[in-house]
Amino acid sequence: MATALTSSGLVARNRLIVSFSAVCVAGVSWSVMIAGHTLLHPGGGLGAPSALAAAFAMWMVMMVAMMLPAVMPWILLFSSTSASRGSSLGSTALFTGGYFAVWAVFSAVAATVQLTLQRGAWLTGHDPRSGPILGGALLIGAGLFQLTPLKSACLAHCRSPLSFFLARWQDGPSGALRMGTRHGLYCLVCCWALMSLSFALGVMNLLWMAVLTLMLCLEKIAPGGHVFSRVFGGALTVWGVWLIST
Repeated sequence: MATALTSSGLVARNRLIVSFSAVCVAGVSWSVMIAGHTLLHPGGGLGAPSALAAAFAMWMVMMVAMMLPAVMPWILLFSSTSASRGSSLGSTALFTGGYFAVWAVFSAVAATVQLTLQRGAWLTGHDPRSGPILGGALLIGAGLFQLTPLKSACLAHCRSPLSFFLARWQDGPSGALRMGTRHGLYCLVCCWALMSLSFALGVMNLLWMAVLTLMLCLEKIAPGGHVFSRVFGGALTVWGVWLIST
């Protein structure tokens, strides 16, 4: 009984620490975004390496701010499961690190695309100059992707952390890192099209970031998330068609 109580207390303690840490990280990320675009603005007189580093930092902060709320059920369940199996909080940090390492790669690609678009005058600072046709096409593309079997399969994975851990649990630090990376890849495929809309609606557009964060949480966590995802896809498609036709 003493061992069971100790294990239960460890799980509760780890969940509390992880939850508090996540709130702090999310709060800092959103505070940085709200504090001002100039803090992470990749424009100005920066040279190419500095501009790329600033753009990467901007995208990475965006990914943490938007994706952390949606991935919290996974992190908390991993923390509880690993604690019950005698692992430390370091395993949870590795799982989370593996997840966001995938988004770091995405951020590097997105930062490179952003600077390329800025050099070609398709973006002015963070604001798009793509016009209604390209912007509408991006909206339609993202909306239609929401309706594809690939999106449905990846979303089903994202909504089923318990099934994943029961089937694919791997012990040890390397196992935690691999599981986090694997989940991150599913999440990237699930969400890349929505993230690409930043190039149509404005990079660091705080309103769009808040709306997208809510959308991600609803489709990944809320009951009926699959239905909501399809409704959201239909709305984006209609918006894109309207933008092109007006």
